[in-house]
Amino acid sequence: MTLLPRNNTTNFQPQKAKGNQLFPVFLKLENLHTVLVGGGNVGLEKLTALLNNSPAAAVTVISKTFLPQIHQLAAAFSQLKIVQKAFADTDLDGADIVIAATNDSNLNHFIRQSAHDRKLLINVADKPELCDFYLGSIVQKGDLKIAISTNGKSPTIAKRLKEVLNDSIPEEIDTSLQQLSTVRDQLSGDFTHKVNELNRITAVLVGAKKPPSNKSLKLVVWATFIVFLAITLTSLWFREPGFRDYVEGIPPTFFYFLGAGFVFAMIDGAIGMSYGVTSTTFSLSMGIPPASASMGVHLSEIMSNGIAGWMHYRMGNVNWKLFKLLLVPGIIGAVTGAYLLSSLEHYASYTKPVISVYTLILGFVILNKAINLKKKRTSGKIKRISLLGLGGGFIDAVGGGGWGSIVLSTLIAGGRHPRFSLGTVKLSRFFIALMSSLTFVTMLSGARWDAVAGLIIGSALASPIAARISNKISAKFIMFAVAVIVILISIRSIINFFLK
Repeated sequence: MTLLPRNNTTNFQPQKAKGNQLFPVFLKLENLHTVLVGGGNVGLEKLTALLNNSPAAAVTVISKTFLPQIHQLAAAFSQLKIVQKAFADTDLDGADIVIAATNDSNLNHFIRQSAHDRKLLINVADKPELCDFYLGSIVQKGDLKIAISTNGKSPTIAKRLKEVLNDSIPEEIDTSLQQLSTVRDQLSGDFTHKVNELNRITAVLVGAKKPPSNKSLKLVVWATFIVFLAITLTSLWFREPGFRDYVEGIPPTFFYFLGAGFVFAMIDGAIGMSYGVTSTTFSLSMGIPPASASMGVHLSEIMSNGIAGWMHYRMGNVNWKLFKLLLVPGIIGAVTGAYLLSSLEHYASYTKPVISVYTLILGFVILNKAINLKKKRTSGKIKRISLLGLGGGFIDAVGGGGWGSIVLSTLIAGGRHPRFSLGTVKLSRFFIALMSSLTFVTMLSGARWDAVAGLIIGSALASPIAARISNKISAKFIMFAVAVIVILISIRSIINFFLK
């Protein structure tokens, strides 16, 4: 889609119209005088549509009787005038647009004829064949407004399409419009250059065309790399005693956490959450104290969330208003939680079962999400975003995870658009993981760096392929499996505490 024809030519020939031949126009009703005849339910419906879309519209309503709601609208809109009288053709003097909304067919025909005598456009309610224009279903998101027309064939279909578009188009689209307006004002050059630049910026909205891939070439490249790596490592193992001694000196814990970090990052890439809770649960089961476990999780998340957040930023998936509301409270909560957990590191034997109870609860939360994965989100948005960020950051630091499970899922369940919520949460997560990690590093001593290194490297290795694999695996199955594993391991840790 481009804003200008690709080839500037003077031989442009319009195509013959097919189907709906109506020409869509958006009117500035505040500069026009609209006369609406009818004070009943249909008249109220038409009047409400006018004022909802153009609150400054100058409208005169003429009828012998009026519903109380019309009087209420007249009190609320100073430019709305009601005239209680029988219609006369002179009532159209000075009018620009006419709407007939009475239940008298003969009167509607008379109004139409009077309008046409004055060369005025008229809409006759529920009579498409008598209309010069229709009032379509409207979808509005800030400055974005979409009018839907079925050429008078089915207002019900138009209504359903309105519902679909209202649900599909994010509220954040208005923020994007304001940003693009600013960019357009700042662009220099001629008109063609500006249009081309705006086309380039907005190309992401329709998806960039991907060059054809050569699967055979990719297979050869990957196979060559794997063979090269295998030969190199084998040669070093048998020919370099120092290399063998170094590898044999690496604690087994590193390899355990290397594999765990890889698997947990793959899971996180598939369902967008659970890296923290799975890593923490595994760490606790391996005897890592809660504070050290949380530190390892957050250190390993800095790089992955930084990259993910940057990509979401580049793709325009960040709601900056939401980001600001989450960031500062989230950091405060995370630092407070990290400080508290680090201070209690000497009491790890007591804090460990508490964290296990937390991961157990999160396991049931994930299980519930797996069961209700396809349920439609609610329409009421979460109001206290700052409190959500504060609580999410604190719990995430104390429990070693939960920012995605708590904050992201709450935002989506509250009606926030998933793509913008994910981008915003990922970007804010980078700063929260960074600050909580700094708190842990400065507070703790004797941390299990072999486990930390394993998580960092394992998750980094999984990042490039996690998204590709996730498209081929059922998210519901993964969430269900993760929930069961987390629940069982958490219960095991709790039972072991009481059996000591």
